[in-house]
Amino acid sequence: MSTESIPFRRESFPDRLLAEAGQALRVLGGTVHARRPNPAGHADAAAEALSPRDRRHAAALMRVNHVGEVCAQALYRGQSVFCHDETVRGVLARAGTEEVDHLAWCRDRLTELQSRPSYLNPLWYGGSFLLGALAGRAGAGRNLGFMAETEAQVEHHLSAHLARLPADDKRSRRIVEQMRNDEIGHGDAARSHGAGELPLPVRLSMRLMAKVMTTTAYWL
Repeated sequence: MSTESIPFRRESFPDRLLAEAGQALRVLGGTVHARRPNPAGHADAAAEALSPRDRRHAAALMRVNHVGEVCAQALYRGQSVFCHDETVRGVLARAGTEEVDHLAWCRDRLTELQSRPSYLNPLWYGGSFLLGALAGRAGAGRNLGFMAETEAQVEHHLSAHLARLPADDKRSRRIVEQMRNDEIGHGDAARSHGAGELPLPVRLSMRLMAKVMTTTAYWL
């Protein structure tokens, strides 16, 4: 039978939800892999001389960054599932691919620092997916506006971490610098595709939620 006679099968909504459940398990289980090389390069334990205090502090900051990437995955995937605009979904998908790289790099760095991800990652993921789903149903302009505001806040947060990371922790710095560059690109992409500005109460609520998350993730 000719392949031209085989009808194209569109993925049903339940199928998409099952696929999202599988991706959530991969994100939370740490089995996702980066497509790009780690910007920190290959680890050299002999060249890294962090004090125990600096190591703990660097690990806590990278745990916060890892949580941010867990949330980014959930946010963008939640937005994409409930967004019907193919152009917007493409913007989200491209950003989400790079966020997977960030997620893997942060987890690798946590392992190098002999630390762990946040115990509350399932909670962060579930809440962020729900928030993304709400944004996804708000229309293309608001959907992209949510992405642009998220990336602006993350850029600010990563810049603050560069100031707080130990001066000798060059590996974490290289990772965070590349992440920040990517986030700037994601925000620019959202704005170039018509991101609308979110109402001030929404922006302030997002900042408050981010503050609670980052403060908690530093310890847990």
